Amino acid sequence: MKENYFIESRKLVLEHFNLEPIVRDLENNFENSDAISLRSMSESQKWYQMLLNNAGDICANFIAPRAAAVDEKGASFQNGEVQWATETQENMHTLGKAGYMGGTLPRKYGGLNLPITVNNIIVEMVSQADASLMNLFGLQDIAVTVSKFGNETQKDRILPKFCHGEVSGSMSLTEPDAGSDLQAVGLRAIEKDGKWYLDGVKRFITNGCGEVSLVLARSEKDTKGGRGLSMFLYEREDHMIIRRIEDKLGIHGSPTCELQFNMAPAELVGKRKFGLIKYVMSLMDGARLAVSAQALGIAQAAFDEAVKYANQREQFGKAIVELPAVYQMLKHMQAEIETTRMLMYRTGLAVDFLDMYERQAEHGKDVRAEAKAATAVASFLTPLTKFTATEMSNKVAYDALQIHGGCGYMKDFPVERLYRDARITNIYEGTTQLQVVAAISGVLSGMFKSEMDAALAAPMSELTHEHQRISAWLASALELIDTVKSCKDREFVDYVSNYLVEIASLLYRSALYLGYAEKNPSCRDVLKFFMNDVEVRFAGLKIRVQTLQQSVAESGVASLKKDFVFPKN
Repeated sequence: MKENYFIESRKLVLEHFNLEPIVRDLENNFENSDAISLRSMSESQKWYQMLLNNAGDICANFIAPRAAAVDEKGASFQNGEVQWATETQENMHTLGKAGYMGGTLPRKYGGLNLPITVNNIIVEMVSQADASLMNLFGLQDIAVTVSKFGNETQKDRILPKFCHGEVSGSMSLTEPDAGSDLQAVGLRAIEKDGKWYLDGVKRFITNGCGEVSLVLARSEKDTKGGRGLSMFLYEREDHMIIRRIEDKLGIHGSPTCELQFNMAPAELVGKRKFGLIKYVMSLMDGARLAVSAQALGIAQAAFDEAVKYANQREQFGKAIVELPAVYQMLKHMQAEIETTRMLMYRTGLAVDFLDMYERQAEHGKDVRAEAKAATAVASFLTPLTKFTATEMSNKVAYDALQIHGGCGYMKDFPVERLYRDARITNIYEGTTQLQVVAAISGVLSGMFKSEMDAALAAPMSELTHEHQRISAWLASALELIDTVKSCKDREFVDYVSNYLVEIASLLYRSALYLGYAEKNPSCRDVLKFFMNDVEVRFAGLKIRVQTLQQSVAESGVASLKKDFVFPKN
């Protein structure tokens, strides 16, 4: 019997969240008369189901069996050129032939015109099959940036190539001295005779060998900071040299390159000086979501491997899945995966709404208030989701390997690869620590409360007790947040931010999953298991913050560091 990665918990997005306003906007209120547009919400849902079911089949039965070979071979580098593993080439060709490139791009360029929420299900399934492939498949996000901000000539030239699988792309942002701090980007963009040229080095560029790149460069002379940066479209030619590819711990099928631009010709995307403050920020929502989906796919794969092994492996006369210590680990992994999936889909919906308002504004509709509100929600939920999904994925992969015992440490079992692949997810596209910095303002400003109130507003008939428990946690959490806000020392607030963001993640996931479990009785055991875990974790986090606050009140913020001895060079 063939497997399919379009599992029941992934189907929830088409049933639980209301995608109709997004789909109506994408489909011109179902009024298009051409042969390829969708005519109704019902037709849209059936088409999405068909697309996702077919993608789930390809991922499970074509891509996943090749993942071990991709990991072993990796990408190769010879004579200045990068070559994907043969299996990676076959995977990309198959996805392109099946029509899955350009998922969120408009149909006029050959795209599928999908909501981000729906497309992210495909990204998650691809990641479950081969996490390294997602880095190539997911880089279609640069085409989305061109679609949003490029001129018509750029769109007409570039976007059909992505949709037809003729090119792959890269985001050239990071440099040797500009990693997380992109304001320090120094690669120069030089204007001569009305044309632009790029000069400098980029490092840690995923698929830097791609035919099309978006490059963040300093276009304004003698400037520092984000205001001097612009975004450029670069199409591969001889003035860019690939210096080398990195020898990495994981995701071997995805080449990570160091690039040298030697007055390479490029085109300005959008307006000068908006490269970081607008275009990269817009791109980040999609990038954070894509990595969250990647992390979730890896976690699902690791969990599935752990369940399979636990059922097959016998110790002390019975399968180890029957041992309470193992069963408890599996239940914890399941609860973390399912509640994080709910969070990710909710975040995808938030980004979909933001994109919808941006499209409507382009067509002259006054949606400034709606767009501002949607921006605030997306700016809070995307870092919260990446924080949650990537840390969860690392823990699930760790526990899945533990369940395998010594076998898990061997390359004979997929969990060893999954463990290595998971590790990068909470580093690239912004480390976990940077996600905390990005999310904490939403916790402190009231966005967290607003989202919790909305999630808890769903009517309850079967889970009223659980609703009351979560409401009580929220009241306690808001009281804690208020006490932290009352502290005038910013260093203390920064110090406890990770605890507050974790609390926000735990409570928000509980509230979101509550509404889903109310509608789906089969999910109530997962909810109750998760809530029991949350109660303990929330209590511990709250005590940590209160203890630290008392210490600071008595001895000042310096007390946070007094027990640490830092070695001197």
